[in-house]
Amino acid sequence: MLRDNGGVTDRVTTSSGALFERALAVTPGGVNSPVRSFSAVGGTPRFIRSAAGAWLHDVDGNEYVDLICSWGPMLLGHAHPEVQAAVAEALARGTSYGTPTIPEVELAEEIVARTPVERVRFVSSGTEATMSAIRLARGFTGRDLVVKFAGCYHGHVDSLLASAGSGLATLSVPGTPGVPASAAGETIVLPYNDPAAVSAAFAEHGERIACLITEAAPGNMGVVAPTEGFNAFLARTCRDHGALFISDEVMTGFRASKQGAWGLDGATEGWIPDLMTFGKVMGGGFPAAAFGGRADVMSRLAPEGPVYQAGTLSGNPIATTAGLATLRLATDEVYAHLNATADTIKTAATAALSAAGVPHVVQSAGTMFSVFFRDGAVTDFAGASAQDSGAYAAFFHAMLDAGVYLPPSAYESWFVSAAHDDRAVSTILDALPGAARAAAIGSA
Repeated sequence: MLRDNGGVTDRVTTSSGALFERALAVTPGGVNSPVRSFSAVGGTPRFIRSAAGAWLHDVDGNEYVDLICSWGPMLLGHAHPEVQAAVAEALARGTSYGTPTIPEVELAEEIVARTPVERVRFVSSGTEATMSAIRLARGFTGRDLVVKFAGCYHGHVDSLLASAGSGLATLSVPGTPGVPASAAGETIVLPYNDPAAVSAAFAEHGERIACLITEAAPGNMGVVAPTEGFNAFLARTCRDHGALFISDEVMTGFRASKQGAWGLDGATEGWIPDLMTFGKVMGGGFPAAAFGGRADVMSRLAPEGPVYQAGTLSGNPIATTAGLATLRLATDEVYAHLNATADTIKTAATAALSAAGVPHVVQSAGTMFSVFFRDGAVTDFAGASAQDSGAYAAFFHAMLDAGVYLPPSAYESWFVSAAHDDRAVSTILDALPGAARAAAIGSA
């Protein structure tokens, strides 16, 4: 169908299927990030036309309760009026200046106030944040080796794609095609939640290890929280060997709690990462991320120090305005609502799946949670991988048909927002029993 748009004729398509066919012709896989694909669950991705509050509206005329929340950023819900107003005001002043701006200073101050970091540098994506943190750690220590954990995803940085979770796990993509062996060879991959493996790696390579990076509470193999004291052990081990401890909070930052995942353990246990990475929520739905940490480490960055890092759109005034508005509105009451809503959904999911006889375990880290279709607690990537993907695919499509949009992958976290009200939660609860029965039929 063609439409005359102010003298310009353009093509209008109202079908997700037709749009996907067009996308496949011009975009690899038809999507601009693999996790948006339905490859793991089958079917055609839904093309979303708009979103408001807790709801997504697709081009086919359907509405769904959103349990992805843009993979975490939409803490307050979609199109929050106060965030929209702040962005509109900033937009009227211009979109990018290539100079320092007020909102980037104010957002940095907000992040420093909420977390243990002393100084912050903005970038445009979580991948940029982890890449820059790794470079800084190497520049600060004069060492090359990086330690990471299987199943932890830190963006598509060459050296960090080894045994990553999320999209790689979903699509069964080998970890390092296109990555030079020399880059992959600088990465030591260990099983998650395994202190003995960490101790052994540092005993053998400690003098060459620049840093250890971990998701503060992994959410890219499903939600797998650190065992009690594990992050504290990592911080202590790094300190004892002169390496830097990088806590990746791109997903959990200001999402798992008001202080991120660090607020769930570090704040009470008394340890502080040397560097932290942030993204998603702190951008309020715009492309924005950051890394920060100890002042003496951050001072090694150019222009103060010799470690170079730069970005034309870093600290973009629109993105930092959206992030600042979001964090200022993310009050204690908001987090209480997120936790209560998550608890309600987790309890109902457990009841429905148990009634249908579907093996499962529900796991969480603060306000983030996910369902593993297997028996027993999951503590590492091997455990996460040993779940019934067929059961999840059937469950996913039954929920979608009932108006609930889940992650199209069993290896992702579920997210709620402050906008998930009684109607949204009721829609989810009503959908769960039928989806659980579908999972029982679809189980391998």
